[in-house]
Amino acid sequence: MMVLSKSISLFVFSCVVSIATLLLYNIPFFSYVVDNTREGAGQVFVVASLIVMMLALNFMMAYLTMFLLRRVGRVVLAVLALINAVAVYFIITYSVMIDATTIENVFNTRYSEASGFFSLWLWLFVLVCGVLPALYCLLQPVDYGKAKKMGAYCGGSLAIVLVTVLVNVSQTLWISQHDTELGGLLQPWSYIVNTGRVISFSHDEQAEEIKLPDGRITDDEKAVVVLVIGESARKANFQLYGYGRKTNPQLARQEGLKVYQATSCATYTTAGAKAILEPKESDDLYELLPNYAFRTGVDVSWRTSNWGEPPIHIDEYLTNEALGEKYPGENQYFDEILLKGLRERIEASRKRKVLIVLHTSTSHGPKYADKYPKAFEVYKPVARSVEEGEKHLDQLVNAYDNTIRYTDFLLDSLINTLRSLKAWKSAMLFISDHGESLGENKVFMHGLPMRLAPKLQYEIPFLVWTSKGFREYKSQLPPVLEQHYIFHSVLNLLSIESPAYNPNYDIFTIQSPAGQ
Repeated sequence: MMVLSKSISLFVFSCVVSIATLLLYNIPFFSYVVDNTREGAGQVFVVASLIVMMLALNFMMAYLTMFLLRRVGRVVLAVLALINAVAVYFIITYSVMIDATTIENVFNTRYSEASGFFSLWLWLFVLVCGVLPALYCLLQPVDYGKAKKMGAYCGGSLAIVLVTVLVNVSQTLWISQHDTELGGLLQPWSYIVNTGRVISFSHDEQAEEIKLPDGRITDDEKAVVVLVIGESARKANFQLYGYGRKTNPQLARQEGLKVYQATSCATYTTAGAKAILEPKESDDLYELLPNYAFRTGVDVSWRTSNWGEPPIHIDEYLTNEALGEKYPGENQYFDEILLKGLRERIEASRKRKVLIVLHTSTSHGPKYADKYPKAFEVYKPVARSVEEGEKHLDQLVNAYDNTIRYTDFLLDSLINTLRSLKAWKSAMLFISDHGESLGENKVFMHGLPMRLAPKLQYEIPFLVWTSKGFREYKSQLPPVLEQHYIFHSVLNLLSIESPAYNPNYDIFTIQSPAGQ
């Protein structure tokens, strides 16, 4: 630490922080710029302009933070260095962008999920690119100087930024075409700006859902509907959709199973689950399917091994941990726990309409191989994590395909349980919240903005089974269905008459009176 014993001016300190931020955390940003501009003098000018602008902005940020906040400013810069390192690691490793969607996912992530990303390489990267720069920010003695110098240096930096913007006015169209990517790769501004956006969005959301018009149940037929919300299940790896591997051996033999082409409305769980449960696509929060059915008089139970769903307001909300306590001896970390005691739960209901929602986590990365019991490891060898799978894509696919085999077992078991309920009309609907990337074009997992996401992240399975004589299917539907079909089809199955019901988003022909 001898190099840190000598005090330096705040000007020099801010220059060091600015240059380090450029070199350590923004190589992916400039790689994107180079890849998306034509070679030649124009490309050199754009890159040089962005370098000048970034150096000036980061210099000004470091100078102002240190001069105005002093010791607190040191802590702020140290924290930014650590976050920068983590952000760049994920950008490089998983091809993500730090946009508002990513920040929202971070806010909705449990430790159990986040810990799946921990690895030796992550810690080494953060140590070198995060901890060491953070220590420099905390320990380097600095001569803060006078306010007059602060005004001159920061004013000069702002002038450089403005001049650079003016001489690049002709690049406005290019920037607007790539603003999402540029903003998601620029550190530390990507997560600073987008965190502010997410906080702003959360303040703008309604404190309560927008209530739907009152509905009513129109018959006394005993009916149970089980809605299974899949996690990261992509259509491309389902045997039922033409995949070369037999990932759905049980479902392929299930009599009466309907298979629909479908797409998700988003590429992350929070928005995907909301779309499945809401009556129409909207930025507003309308009353969700389980909440509405519960208020209408349906017996509703939510069982989950996942998280990130919108607010659920019902009496019976059971996590996998709670189910593990209820059924000791069962492994609560596999999704089979969601099916435990389901038959008895339905038969014990005091109501004639029952809705069960199972929110699974079966195909969620990065550790696909941890999502199924060893008996379902049909395809071998497997990558234990996405990071390992980067070097062995075939092993990553093996692990993921095993999760689909496990999903096949779960859905087959569920259908067989429902079929055994002779006194009940029954139905099972399975739809995924979004798809998944498995290294195609060096993209992994999910969460890219919809306009940039590959179809593997939004082409999803949509499977439906009903007991005989329950409902008839429409013979003509759009070639590709949306997630909103779930809400209206379930209202039909539960015989709920409602002004909120839209027959155009119902896969069944026998409709409630409101749709006739």
